[in-house]
Amino acid sequence: MIAQRVQNLKPYQPGEQPKDREYIKLNANENPYPPAPAVVEAVCRHAQEASQTLALYADPDSNQLRAAIAAHLNQTGGVLANCHPLSQSISADMVFCGNGSDEVLSFVFYAFFDSSSPLIQPEHTYSFYPVYAGYYDIPLKKIPLNQDFSLDVEAMIHAAVENDSSLILANPNAPSSLALSLQQLRDLLSRLPKNRVHVVDEAYADFGSESALSLLAEFPNLVVVRTFSKSLSLAGMRLGYAIASPELIQVLHRVKDSFNHFPVDVLAQKAGVAACQSIRYYEDCTKKIVEQRDDFIAFLRNLGWQVLDSSTNFIFTTKPGVSGRQVYQTLKEAGILVRRFDTPGIEEYLRITVGTAQQMAQLKAAFPKE
Repeated sequence: MIAQRVQNLKPYQPGEQPKDREYIKLNANENPYPPAPAVVEAVCRHAQEASQTLALYADPDSNQLRAAIAAHLNQTGGVLANCHPLSQSISADMVFCGNGSDEVLSFVFYAFFDSSSPLIQPEHTYSFYPVYAGYYDIPLKKIPLNQDFSLDVEAMIHAAVENDSSLILANPNAPSSLALSLQQLRDLLSRLPKNRVHVVDEAYADFGSESALSLLAEFPNLVVVRTFSKSLSLAGMRLGYAIASPELIQVLHRVKDSFNHFPVDVLAQKAGVAACQSIRYYEDCTKKIVEQRDDFIAFLRNLGWQVLDSSTNFIFTTKPGVSGRQVYQTLKEAGILVRRFDTPGIEEYLRITVGTAQQMAQLKAAFPKE
């Protein structure tokens, strides 16, 4: 017999990956540029030494990688599109590594949220949050966005205080691509329950928003979650991390060691270290993505499309009177994949990942002009 809790699960639905032809893939927010040469070299070098490395367990706590991540964040300030050193240093014991940020989020949900109060989240945000809430039997309270798709900060604060609840939000948010400023984040966190852990998911922060990393010293109940999948071109490697106080990081290690002692493999750790040491390469790639993003936003607006301001590597757009489903299908027939959600309220919107200049030129050529 299948356990009842499994029958009730509603799995996450990723962007489609059809194999019927070659597509320009702009539906999964992947980076269009390859990993830094140093990353490829590190992976290849250690793959050649497989007889010496793959027979042995990896460092269970990813200590070298944690130190490299801390150094990377201290140098970039957590925003590759606008690098600046952090004013408050991140130490290696403030970093937790996992097999992709989705796994890190899973550990965060298990460690810090439970059935004692509903978890607060925006209504339209990363669709894995409700999946984990269901997986761990955590009640969820979704707060509708404002009409302009910005977060209703006052409503989230009211719900968190009224229910003595934790809050999770993506900043920048997905799929809306909008971001709260650092001061807005500070004001929000200062009014949330102090006895609860609150989470800011920064999967897209490198593309233009301000990072919450500088708020960690002010808010010991804050956890920031980040990924190598977007700005660091390692979606296929599966590598993510959390940054928080050493005390909260130890809690995540306790959860990890009760589930999988070795979640980050040898090659992933080597690739991650090399990526963290290739800041200039990724800074350049990020700036090219931002330039293509802003250019395509202008293109769409000239065609009469409504486009939300973006602090991410994707664009969220709609046009009154135009079927999002039809445009999605037209582009797919032209060999270009974009993302469309069947979720009520955003079903006419398209989420379009920013590609290379050549890919975006092909998208412009294929995009319906009426």
